[in-house]
Amino acid sequence: MQYSTSSISLLGKEGMYRENTVAVVVPAYQEELLISSTIKSIPTYVDRIYVVNDASLDKTGQIINEIAHHDSRIKPIHHTINTGVGGAIISGYKAACNDGYEVIAVMAGDNQMDPDFLPELLNPIIDGTVDYTVGNRLINPEFRRGMSKWRFVGNSVLTLLTKIASGYWQLMDPQNGYTAISRRALETISLELIYPRYGYCNDLLVWLNTYGFRAKNVPHPARYGLERSGIKYSTYIVRLSWLLLNAFFWRLKTKYVVLSFHPLVFFYLFGFFFGFLGFLFGVYSLYFKFYLNNPIFVPAVVSVILFALGVQFVLFAMLFDMQEEHKGAWY
Repeated sequence: MQYSTSSISLLGKEGMYRENTVAVVVPAYQEELLISSTIKSIPTYVDRIYVVNDASLDKTGQIINEIAHHDSRIKPIHHTINTGVGGAIISGYKAACNDGYEVIAVMAGDNQMDPDFLPELLNPIIDGTVDYTVGNRLINPEFRRGMSKWRFVGNSVLTLLTKIASGYWQLMDPQNGYTAISRRALETISLELIYPRYGYCNDLLVWLNTYGFRAKNVPHPARYGLERSGIKYSTYIVRLSWLLLNAFFWRLKTKYVVLSFHPLVFFYLFGFFFGFLGFLFGVYSLYFKFYLNNPIFVPAVVSVILFALGVQFVLFAMLFDMQEEHKGAWY
């Protein structure tokens, strides 16, 4: 990766990682018990640590300020209004971009992200093979030890929905907040428009794919301590599904109509049209049989053919979308 470092205020070359400047964003809300151990675990090769206190009501902000007095790498950011985990991370991203750091990682303030795996996230970006890396706890049963079955099922469902919406068909565990991203990716997408609450990571993937940036999974084991997830998957999946549905159509329009063109858009449209038409004919078949007392064979066959045609169009559209993922990025 080649960047101009004229705007970067370095703490000294001894803090650089493989001749690249690295910043870490630490979003924190009500983390007075864990924020200290989280910050102190961040490796010394990290040049800057942006700790974002998202309007915590406990002593989180006070602890951050106290630690910052003893570590010049730490730059506290205090929100007066709670913006959500996505909003906190976006604040850190903006500060890191303004200061000119080349690679920006995220390590949540709950101390669940093992710093020993940070180089695995940084190396692919520094090597120039990808612009975004995200941890993967789902690939190995040993890695997800300690993860409840309900949480695993929820993450698996969201993984499938995010694959479809984002176009990153090979990516797993999109809810994993342990990530790293290049500055050029952050400077290309519109950070102000990213969903600020839980779901920001899924929305960010949609933006990155739309603008042609490559992403990669980095396997690592889950690590749980005192902190417990506050996500209620029964309602979270429903709410996020609506977000992903809107993001999916936005990506198709922006990536395959506005920025470039690909006929897979028509395949999706025909697929949805014939699938819906087949569903309507199926409902009509039941009405035709049980209300009008007529033979069901002909309308049932028509509904099956239409629905099968719609499924075929959608599957071809997905195949074309998968092929686009493996093509070279526009930059």
